[in-house]
Amino acid sequence: MNIVLRLIKRHYSGNELKRSDAQIERERTYFCGVPFNRWSLFPAAVLTQFCCGSLYAWSVFNKPIDTIINGDPNADKAPITFYIAVGCFGLSSAIMGPWLERNGPRMGVLLGSTLFFLGNLLAALAIHVKHMWLVYVGYGLVAGFGLGLSYISPVSALQKWFPDHRGMASGFAVCGFGAGSIAIAKIPGPLSKAAGLPLTFVILGACYFVCMVFSAYILRIPPPDYAVKGVNSEGEKADQPVASAPVMKEQPSGAPAAGHYHAVDINEPKPSEPPTRIKLTLIESLTSREFLILYVVFFANSVFGLVAISRLNDMIVNYFGKDADTASTIVSINGGVNLFGRLAFATVSDVFTRKICYVIMLSLQVIGLILLPIFTTHQVYPAFLVVIFIITACYGGGFGVIPAFLTDMFGSKNIGACHGVILTAWAIAGVAGGLIFTRVYQDQLISHGGTHTVNDPYSTNINVYWILAICIVGWIFILFSRTTVRDRLFPEAKGEIMRIRLFGRILRVSKSQGIQYLSKAEEDRIWREYWASKSS
Repeated sequence: MNIVLRLIKRHYSGNELKRSDAQIERERTYFCGVPFNRWSLFPAAVLTQFCCGSLYAWSVFNKPIDTIINGDPNADKAPITFYIAVGCFGLSSAIMGPWLERNGPRMGVLLGSTLFFLGNLLAALAIHVKHMWLVYVGYGLVAGFGLGLSYISPVSALQKWFPDHRGMASGFAVCGFGAGSIAIAKIPGPLSKAAGLPLTFVILGACYFVCMVFSAYILRIPPPDYAVKGVNSEGEKADQPVASAPVMKEQPSGAPAAGHYHAVDINEPKPSEPPTRIKLTLIESLTSREFLILYVVFFANSVFGLVAISRLNDMIVNYFGKDADTASTIVSINGGVNLFGRLAFATVSDVFTRKICYVIMLSLQVIGLILLPIFTTHQVYPAFLVVIFIITACYGGGFGVIPAFLTDMFGSKNIGACHGVILTAWAIAGVAGGLIFTRVYQDQLISHGGTHTVNDPYSTNINVYWILAICIVGWIFILFSRTTVRDRLFPEAKGEIMRIRLFGRILRVSKSQGIQYLSKAEEDRIWREYWASKSS
């Protein structure tokens, strides 16, 4: 066990990509000496994510695969593939994040696209020989693992190249995923009729592979001397002091401390001014209070989008009596709303901060989930659609904002691994949340011993309540997140129990001083005195 723990610690310790001077010079140009332009990363990232988004189109394969392999379109064996792929997607992103930072986004997409292509080929073979277990292994395990690595690779690259537009870069890096889920869902039907289902996987897999390999050539990380308007990839200016060597332990009660961090390494000169950034190692980042809070927040923001919106088609048909074509159109529009949310919230976060965006997104989800059962019970169709579209935009916005949020908090050198690990929250929400939703839903139906029909929204409404509780927990957690350097390093009062910033001022509760709502002047005084003592 000790050997395993040491290997894990070693894997998550080093995340520096080592390049020779010749490699750095080569990456300053494209073919034939054409100078590299960072804006070309946007279409490359979107194209890669577009291919990855095909995962969300898996539902169109369920009935055809069950028909061919199991002889029954309602066998419900093929949908398990999606849950396996989602689980491997999250596992891959978490495991391969440090490897990605050590090897670069190009190698990440090349390896990921190869595994994705291989997974599609295995799925084609599985359908041909009629073995469902091979579908699970091929598309679920192999393709899912490749998709996870391919997903985080362009995100990592764009965060390093765009310290001046992190939110926008974050949104564009993931918006292709939503676009792919919309467009690719329309292709398998006609293609399988013309070429057969096994060959459809071969053709689509080959197309994905070519597109992703082309994108991989464009992807790269900045040279060591890279800066935009005097700001490097970490968002630092040359004249700004930086806090390093953090200590991720609570300080003893009453001890002079900077919250969860010592601001300055004892081996470095102590800055005369408060730092503008905090430098953390990867392990320190992943075990920090802030990362754990963001993990819960991201999970809460993802649950409804994964386990309920995927059933939007059935809700429209069963609860509101609409036809299949109408439901399909609404599902496509909802996919566009998801895409819009990824871009809009991510771009806006550059102005209004990532924390405020998450507060808004979770607040809207909480309100929407309170109203949703009312609108389904009373069959208020227009209001139902408005609520669904708002919640979907917030769900997509969570994916758009989180890469920039993680980069702000933990640095661009840790973004690949941190983003990978936090995606396991999405995987857990998809797998565990999906299983819970399905179990609760089915237990209410007459066909499973319950008292409700598929046309009664009660089976869905009862699920909304536990999802609402999770969203409220996420909303509370984001309020307690400390996103600025001052909040993260602000000295604790003796016996401090909790601290939160409300309306721009610090509210703290401690055993020694009770409840305090610090004025701005008092906060500034404590902050100056603390850093004066650190530099003396």
